[in-house]
Amino acid sequence: MVLDENTIEKIAHLSRLQIGKEDIPHYAQNLSSILDFVGQMDGIDTTAVDPMAHPLSVTQRLRDDQVTEVDQKDKFQAIAPRVESGLYLVPKVIE
Repeated sequence: MVLDENTIEKIAHLSRLQIGKEDIPHYAQNLSSILDFVGQMDGIDTTAVDPMAHPLSVTQRLRDDQVTEVDQKDKFQAIAPRVESGLYLVPKVIE
């Protein structure tokens, strides 16, 4: 796909980029080659390829699940405007 000067200027405007007139041919060539590559990839049959979230099958290291703070539920509920059966009561917002 070959991009012309007007298309590059429109893309730059939409992207809020300022491109000098002398740089437009360079951008046109680079963007055209990117779009050609995407076109090549679009033609590849990927029906036998399983979708994946990440190219590597690694697991994330997680820290141990340990309690690091003391329970202050009673302290906070004592200063709450309304509490019932251990739950905070809030005014109805949606009718």
